[in-house]
Amino acid sequence: MQPIPTVTPPPSSSSSRPPLFSHSNLHTFPPRNQFSCSRTTSYHTRTRGSMAFSSLSGVGVRLIPRAVASLSGENGVSTLMDYVGKGGIGAGDDLVVLLYHLQYACKRIAALVASPFNSSLIIGKQVGPAGATGGSGRDAPKPLDIVSNEIILSSLRNSGKVAVMASEEDDAPIWISDDGPFVVVTDPLDGSRNIDASIPTGTIFGIYNRLVELDHLPMEEKAQLNSLQSGTRLVAAGYALYSSATIFCASFGSGTHAFTLDHSTGDFILTHPNIKIPPRGQIYSVNDARYFDWPEGLRKYIDTVRQGKGKYPKKYSARYICSLVADLHRTLLYGGVAMNPRDHLRLVYEANPLSFLVEQAGGKGSDGKNRILSIQPVKLHQRLPLFLGSLEDMEELESYGDVQQKVNPGYEV
Repeated sequence: MQPIPTVTPPPSSSSSRPPLFSHSNLHTFPPRNQFSCSRTTSYHTRTRGSMAFSSLSGVGVRLIPRAVASLSGENGVSTLMDYVGKGGIGAGDDLVVLLYHLQYACKRIAALVASPFNSSLIIGKQVGPAGATGGSGRDAPKPLDIVSNEIILSSLRNSGKVAVMASEEDDAPIWISDDGPFVVVTDPLDGSRNIDASIPTGTIFGIYNRLVELDHLPMEEKAQLNSLQSGTRLVAAGYALYSSATIFCASFGSGTHAFTLDHSTGDFILTHPNIKIPPRGQIYSVNDARYFDWPEGLRKYIDTVRQGKGKYPKKYSARYICSLVADLHRTLLYGGVAMNPRDHLRLVYEANPLSFLVEQAGGKGSDGKNRILSIQPVKLHQRLPLFLGSLEDMEELESYGDVQQKVNPGYEV
């Protein structure tokens, strides 16, 4: 069995670090005195055809596309920090520091989700301090949601680069720093109700520039307005997928790129550079059990494509995980449409960041009528229908007109 490597936390810009949680049995990362990694991993690269073969000493062989090798140094491997730093896209020092802390938070959440100790945290629907139920207005957040939220908040504070954080788990945005250049919106643990069944979950985030023209306003007001920026103003967005592999997929305005966590080194390695969603897929992802609640246009579209009678003359298959990050990740790679036709998903910290990623990959994000990124948010937890996917599939779906489900029988909102 390979030893679990120690990951050193990123440096803090603050002398004090707030506690993340108080559960005595929870380890979000292996304690240093318990695990160590004495082996030094070496990389050796050779090429064959269109692939670069990178042999990790003591780990095995991994296939890395030649496009990845061309982005990196001699060892043919590009890490997330290599890519966003001066050797890659040159995102700027402030954004690099923020991404360093954000990806570290995602590693901690990945370890938390995979930990055998999390079972004691997901029994029942417990509430937060003083009975708080979070801002989403649905189920009371499970403790894993709350812990993930605290991990991200702590990392953003430690970065020294964030003015405001707006989260699904908080009723209002949190003002962090007067001089932080960025605003971060996040769903800390999307799909958390699936954890006890070991179904993939994820973290979603979007990054904006702080609106300096609002600095003169009272703290609560400027925190709210900074968090309600249109998706067209996004500087970067992404998600972390916690599944058989931990994937960090992000865009900085120049394409969509996915990085896979290498547990032997603790690095996110560029494995999917410049993802291009196929212009048309053969998969639709939606809760088919609600078919009879759908409007006529959506029922007609689904009936047509699954019979192979649409503009693409092949029968579509249904693939539905009921985990937004997982359903979108598959759609990015294979094409098709992932959707929730009812007013359920949140514009600020789900629809906007994911639509940004899809557009950067050549696809489209829509509420069934309008481009998601063009919708101006009016409140933090604003909900709407969400359709994400291949450009030609999305255009065909929208052509049916009536695809938004406005009546929700049997749902508690």
